[in-house]
Amino acid sequence: MNPALIDTDILYRFFRRDPQVVARFAEYTAEHGRIALSIVSYYEILSGLLHRDARRQLDAFRAFSAESDILPLSPEAADQAVRLYAESRKARAPVDDIDILIAGIALAHDRIVVTHNTAHFGKLPGVTVEDWTIPQDRAGA
Repeated sequence: MNPALIDTDILYRFFRRDPQVVARFAEYTAEHGRIALSIVSYYEILSGLLHRDARRQLDAFRAFSAESDILPLSPEAADQAVRLYAESRKARAPVDDIDILIAGIALAHDRIVVTHNTAHFGKLPGVTVEDWTIPQDRAGA
């Protein structure tokens, strides 16, 4: 498995105990040890949980985050994101800024993006995408 950056939608599915996603997390951590998420996904999940006042889930996510790598929005990641933004606009295939920032972080850290939102991330040149909601025997089909 390639080093991965886990997108927000996959993290949500993990915490909802999606069996396919949980299995892929186990396989990934057996090989790589730690999960990586972006500071953008960290923000998205925390803000959603805090808005809903979901204290138990907030505590669980913070504990999970303490055992994960949270990759920053560095100048290099921002430069990658700016390039992706410009290229997607020129191609008339715009992508949400949040997704572009996550993709920029992934590129800056030489990681694939694990997401169910393959339609958006797949539009971004140079970004490799995997969907862990699809069983591995069907992922290449």
